[in-house]
Parts: sequence; C-alpha cells; structure tokens
Amino acid sequence: MENTDWLALLEQAQLQKVMETNQYTEQFGLALSERDAQLLAQERKNTLAQQRRVEFGESILPGIIYEFCDSAYINQGNYVESLVRLQEIFFQYKNEMLDEISDEELLHFMKEQFETICFGDFDYLEGTCLDIFAQAVRAGYRGYQRTGGQNEYAQFDEVERWDRELYLAALRDLG
Repeated sequence: MENTDWLALLEQAQLQKVMETNQYTEQFGLALSERDAQLLAQERKNTLAQQRRVEFGESILPGIIYEFCDSAYINQGNYVESLVRLQEIFFQYKNEMLDEISDEELLHFMKEQFETICFGDFDYLEGTCLDIFAQAVRAGYRGYQRTGGQNEYAQFDEVERWDRELYLAALRDLG
C-alpha cells in the first residue's frame, strides 16, 4: 500500500471520528456537516504546519469538541469558527508550554478559563489567561498535574475581578 493510500485512510478515519461527535453534541444544539468536518481537517493541517507540529494517532479535534460542546458561548452559528480557533489556540499553547502539559490538562484549563474568566472571548483566553499560565509552566510550575488543569488560574491571575461585596462597599463610599 502506498503512503498516500495510508494517509487517505487515516484522514478518512479522523473525519469519521469528528462526524461521530454529532451523536453527543446534538443534545447541545450543535452538529457538523461533512463539509464542516473537511474544513476543520484542512484548518488542522494548516495550523499544524504553522506551529511546526505533527499529530500521531487521533486528532485532538474530537477532544476539543467534547470539552467545549456545552459551552455557554458556543452555538450552531459560531460552532465551526470556534472549533477552528480552539484548535489554533490549543496547538500554539502546546508549543508555548513545551509539551509539559497533557492534552487533557490543557483542554480542561482552556475550557474553565473560557467559561469563567474570558466569558467566551478567544482573544482574552489566548492573550492573557493562557499566556500567563504558559509562563508559569515554562518556569517549572507543575501544580496542574494534581488538579488535571482545573482551578489553577486564580493563583496567577493579575486582574482584580468584580466582587459583589467590593462593589457594594464602593457604592457606600460614594454615598
């Protein structure tokens, strides 16, 4: 069998796995068409080339889909674009964290920040939350290993968040 045949079979199997995610994601009102899956596969190739990475075995895309399909900020109208962006961010930060963090830990961290700190803002996820966390990982931080990447960001967050009590106190001080 020629290499091109083997690669074509691998790509077809990956497309099938992506299409199979629809069985789960439909409960959240999300579904990919065959064309969407092909677009995502092409974007994956582009991102891997841009980030100078290779993926052996299964694609990370089904993992991204399962992790983010219940997001409050992803709907059918932005689903494909969101998945493209999440793939890009994922591979960029696998590089930035020098592959020290597992795929699952990174996905959990990304999802938690996307929902709670970023409120669906990909730029904030990429340019702030993941950047700060990647710096900590490169500096030797490994606490995420015991938490699976969850509940990690607060110790690195440099932004004072809105707090109801602090808000009410500020209002009292103004009055």
